[in-house]
Amino acid sequence: MSTTAEELAKRQAIIDACRRMNALGINQGTSGNISVRHVDGLLVTPTSVPYEAMTPDQIVFMAMDGTHAPDQKPSSEWRFHRDILKSRGDVNAVVHAHPTYCTILAIMGMEIPPVHYMIAAAGGDSIRCAPYATFGTVELSEHAVRALEGRLACLLDHHGMIAIGKTLDKAMWLAVEVETLARQYHGCLQIGKPPLLPSEEIERVRQRMAGYGLSEG
Repeated sequence: MSTTAEELAKRQAIIDACRRMNALGINQGTSGNISVRHVDGLLVTPTSVPYEAMTPDQIVFMAMDGTHAPDQKPSSEWRFHRDILKSRGDVNAVVHAHPTYCTILAIMGMEIPPVHYMIAAAGGDSIRCAPYATFGTVELSEHAVRALEGRLACLLDHHGMIAIGKTLDKAMWLAVEVETLARQYHGCLQIGKPPLLPSEEIERVRQRMAGYGLSEG
């Protein structure tokens, strides 16, 4: 089947976003992975391919039943990409990375509380930390989907983070913002227990952000 211009653009956008993750310092090596909804399935990064050498034809098309071309090997984390897109009709892109401060908090099993009003950009008054499960497993996928209920981002215990959005650009923007929030929270903890904004204020901010398209993925 020939590749349409739209599909080729999506494939290249995934590669560009992967390279940008490393350039921004929110990921290292090939540990992160990205997916974008496409037709009745998704396009997802291949496993263990350096971003600098990745080409559009290496991006894997996967059906929602998990099948793909036998000569291609998707990311080991394909399952939660598929399951998030399958369960969230409002989401068209998933970004998974291992940014330093998000991962520090995730190792400690800590969520990010409302230390700053920008927490609302992730859809609620906290960024939850999903329980630990081995990478690539059904259990991890289930934990991630649950942690993302009513949210656009979550941490993964002893692992990293996930950001989702209506577009890849929005998911990437949120991934960077979540790492900023994690760094700010980590810094506050070096001084003491930070004061938190009330849930009602975060909801007010979220509603205001929605007018700018910032808290709707």
